[in-house]
Amino acid sequence: MASSADLVSTSPTYPLTASSWGQEELDAIARVVKSGYFTIGDEVRAFETAFAQHLGKRHAVMVNSGSSANLVSIAALFYRQNAPLQPGDEVIVPAISWSTTYHPLQQYGLHLRFVDVELESLNIDVEKLEAALTPKTRMVLAVSILGNPAKLDVIREFCDRHDLIFMEDNCESLDATLPDGRKAGTLGDLSTFSFFFSHHISTMEGGMVLTDDDELFHLILSLRAHGWTRDLPEDSPLFDRTGDDLFEAYRFILPGYNLRPLEFSGAVGQAQLEKLDRMTEIRRTNWQLFRELFDDDPRFIIQKEYGKSSAFAFTLIIAPETTIKRRTVFDRLQSAGIGFRIITGGCFLAHDVIRHYNYTEAGTIENAFIAHRRGFFVGNHPNDLRPEIEHLHGVLKDVG
Repeated sequence: MASSADLVSTSPTYPLTASSWGQEELDAIARVVKSGYFTIGDEVRAFETAFAQHLGKRHAVMVNSGSSANLVSIAALFYRQNAPLQPGDEVIVPAISWSTTYHPLQQYGLHLRFVDVELESLNIDVEKLEAALTPKTRMVLAVSILGNPAKLDVIREFCDRHDLIFMEDNCESLDATLPDGRKAGTLGDLSTFSFFFSHHISTMEGGMVLTDDDELFHLILSLRAHGWTRDLPEDSPLFDRTGDDLFEAYRFILPGYNLRPLEFSGAVGQAQLEKLDRMTEIRRTNWQLFRELFDDDPRFIIQKEYGKSSAFAFTLIIAPETTIKRRTVFDRLQSAGIGFRIITGGCFLAHDVIRHYNYTEAGTIENAFIAHRRGFFVGNHPNDLRPEIEHLHGVLKDVG
């Protein structure tokens, strides 16, 4: 039997990931090299401004990864003046996401309430939210999985009705759209994004936090860079300035981090953002072909989109009522040179690290385990994948 290290083909004809860069990104890097200034500066600030405007939000703060975006967002909620989060507070989370959706919650002493996902959307089952609510619930952290928007409008209304903080981890779903036209990543009090190599836009490494809240914006600016005041506006409500300019330049007010991105990432981000609409259009064209080939196949469950998916990848879950073994499918894909992996991070409750968590399960977690044990995804890229998708369909057509 193949080991876990063998589950992805080493030389696929249909790779799991592919670069979305062109000459524009190389020119952006050359511009930074020529400037001689590499740490956070004007290029990052220009990308932050453009990204906030693109999504219609007041504030954007770039950090060095989507994971860091989640970390600094949770941290900021602990230091806001009114009703800050406290250790022991409960946060409702979906049972499927990437690990660093959850880790900052554990690291800040929060209690996680895991809710099952819908098998077809892979997103949190909003019908289970009311039952998950307890007197200790302070927040919902929603995740839109692999480009498919969660029912963020429903969750927003739920949070407003119960006076809960609403945070979106939108690291996998930039440019996804809800049925009412709003973009995923714009409904949360805080929303996070990732610009990793395989994501909708790539800045090598990088992430972003969006918010309309001035206080959270200032907190994140400070927490991103050592917890100091240097990056804060003079009228920041977080502190009162002294007359000692030298002290002010190195004044620490929060237990922060160093999560700053480089100018290279900010410059590349600007080039990638200009291409985003076209890249999403191509991804969705590929998604439509994938749906045409697999939508009516009873052997597989594929994602049913809510609104318009930005089609990060193509998920397949081997239907529980079939006798098909996932190992058989994996062997077939590997032999055919098709890259694949588990869906996001799988069901988080299945990972060893859960023993370090303070958590409860809000009802039975069933669908997330089905997706974990019987699901996988193959890549989608911002270029025409018709030959690759048809190759995938041909490889799986007679698996049974």
